[in-house]
Amino acid sequence: MTLRRFSEFAFLLFCCQLIGLRCNIATADTPPNIVIVITDDQGYGDLSCHGNPVLKTPNLDALHADAVRLVDYHVAPTCSPTRAAFLTGHWTNRTGVWHTIMGRSMLRESEVTMGQVFKDNGYATGMFGKWHLGDNYPFRPEDRGFTEVMRHGGGGVGQTPDYWDNAYFDGSYWHNGKPEAVEGFCTDVFFRYAKEFIKTQNEAGKPFLAYIATNAPHGPMHSPEEFSEPYQDQNVNLANFYGMIANIDQNVGELRAFLDKQGLAENTIFIFTTDNGTSAGDRVFNSGMRGKKGSEYDGGHRVPMFIRWPDGKLTGGRDVTTITSYVDVLPTLIDLCDVTAPKDVKFDGLSITPLLRGRQTDAWPDRILVTDSQRVKDPIKWRKSAVMTSTWRLNNGKELYHIKNDPSQKQNVAAEHPRVVKRLTDFYNQWWAEIEPSFQNATAIYLGHPADNPARLTSHDWITTSSTPWNQSHVRRAMNGKGNTGFWNVKVTEPGEYQFRLRRWPEEVDLPIAASLAPGASVPGAKAYRTADGVAINPTKANLQIGDVTVSKSIDVGAKEVTFDLTVKPGKKTLSASFEAEDGTVHGAYFIYVTKK
Repeated sequence: MTLRRFSEFAFLLFCCQLIGLRCNIATADTPPNIVIVITDDQGYGDLSCHGNPVLKTPNLDALHADAVRLVDYHVAPTCSPTRAAFLTGHWTNRTGVWHTIMGRSMLRESEVTMGQVFKDNGYATGMFGKWHLGDNYPFRPEDRGFTEVMRHGGGGVGQTPDYWDNAYFDGSYWHNGKPEAVEGFCTDVFFRYAKEFIKTQNEAGKPFLAYIATNAPHGPMHSPEEFSEPYQDQNVNLANFYGMIANIDQNVGELRAFLDKQGLAENTIFIFTTDNGTSAGDRVFNSGMRGKKGSEYDGGHRVPMFIRWPDGKLTGGRDVTTITSYVDVLPTLIDLCDVTAPKDVKFDGLSITPLLRGRQTDAWPDRILVTDSQRVKDPIKWRKSAVMTSTWRLNNGKELYHIKNDPSQKQNVAAEHPRVVKRLTDFYNQWWAEIEPSFQNATAIYLGHPADNPARLTSHDWITTSSTPWNQSHVRRAMNGKGNTGFWNVKVTEPGEYQFRLRRWPEEVDLPIAASLAPGASVPGAKAYRTADGVAINPTKANLQIGDVTVSKSIDVGAKEVTFDLTVKPGKKTLSASFEAEDGTVHGAYFIYVTKK
C-alpha cells in the first residue's frame, strides 16, 4: 500500500469512528454468540421470581431482573413437539413431531434446524443434554447441524434408547456419536461439556451457538441431596423436582460467571426457557393458571422466556406482553445475529425483534397462534388444542376464555362472543387443512447408511396404537400383551446383504435373551428405572418381518441374540421383530442392531 493510499485509508477510518458509523473496511463487527438453556418440565410458576413461595432460584431471578421477558410466550404441552418447533420455526405438527414416543418424535429430514442455520453461517454449534428428536440417522443432532454433541438417548436419562442403566448420576452419554463414561449429576455434566465447548471456541475466535437442553427436572425425580434437602418437607417427588431446579439455577449462575470471565457476557445472547408446563410444581404454585404439562390450557404451554444481550441493548428487566411463540425463536435469532436465513424455507413464526427492542407494540398484528397436545399415533383435529391471541383462548374448538380478565380460564364465554369464536375457528380450520397432508409423510430410520451402520433400533420408537416400552424398567419387566409389540418405519438406503441381530437386552448388558437381571443400584430421590427386577422369559422362536419378507428361527438355549442375514431391496418398509414362547406368549425384540455388510 502506498503512503497516499495508506493516508486515505486512515482518514476514512477516522471519519467512520468520528461519526459513529459501522466501518466494514477496517473490521467486521464480532457476531454475537448464543447460549440457550431450555429445561424440561419446569413451568412458569417454578421460579421464585414468578412468585413461587417455596422454591428459591436466585440466579435465575438475577437473570430475570436484567433480561427482556416474554410473559405471554407459548410452546407445546410436551417435550419433543416443543423442541421441533423451537429449533425449526415451524408448527410442530408440520415437522412430523407430535408425540414423544412411537416414531412420532423424529424430526423430518427435510426440516432445517437452528444448528444447521448457524453452522452454515460460520458458527460452531454445540448441543448438550436432551435432544428427543430421534436417535438414528438422519434425525440425530450430529446429522442436523450440530458440530459438538453430548447427549443422552431418547426423551430422558434411563429411557430405552439411553445407555443401559443410566440413572442421572455417572453413567455414559453419547459424545459425538460414541458412548462416553462420565462422573457426576447429569445436569452438571451437560453444563460442564458446554463450558468446555465455549472455552474452545472462544480461544479459536469463532462465534458459537450452545444449545443446553437439560433433562431435569423431568421425572423420575432424582436430585443431588444437597439441593433437595431444603425441600424435604415436601413429598419425595416434589423435593427432588425442586432440588433439580435448584441445581439448574446454580449451573446457570456458574455459566454466566464463566461467560463473564471469558469476556463473552456482553456479546452473548443468553436465553433461558422451558419446554412445557410444570409436571409436579402445580400442587404448590402455578401462577394462577389452569392445567399443567400435557394440558391445552395455559398451564400446559405458557412458560418462562428470558432474553439478555447487553451489546444488543436487550437488558433492563423489561416485559413483552404481546403473545409470542416457540416458532418465533429461530427467525428472531437470524434477525438479531444478521445471518443468512435458509433458502426456500418459509417460517411459521416471525422475528419479534421489534418487540424485544420495545418498538411497534401498538402496530403489531393481532396474531393468532395454535398449540395442541396430540400424543397419539396420528393427529386428531381439535384434540387438546388452543387457538390463541393476546386476548383470547379457544380451547378444543368449544371453550372461549378472555385471558386478560380470566387468566385461570374458569368462565367459558363462547356464547357471548360468536364472532371471536368464528374468527379463531376459521383460522384453525385453514391451519389444519394446510398441514394435514404432511401427516402422511411418515419419518423412517435409515438402514445401511454409512453414518449409522450398524443402526441401533429400540422399542421407544415402535409404532403402535397403544403405548410402548419407552423406558428401561419396561424392558426389565418384559411387558407382555398390549403395547409389547409394534413396528418401525425404516428406509433401506441401498440394496444388499443386511444382518439383523434381535436382542432382549442391549449389547452393553451381554446376557442371554431368556435371562433375568438383578435390580440396579438406587440413587437419591424416587425409584430409578434400573431398580426394577429384570424378569426371565422363555421364548423358543424369533420372528422378523421387513417389508414383504417374514422369517423365523429357533432360539438356542443361552443365546444372547438371534441373527438373520437377508438380501434386502431399497426403499421404505416396515420392520418388526419378536420372541415367541411355546404357549404363544410374545415379547417384542426391544433392541435390534442392523448392519449393512
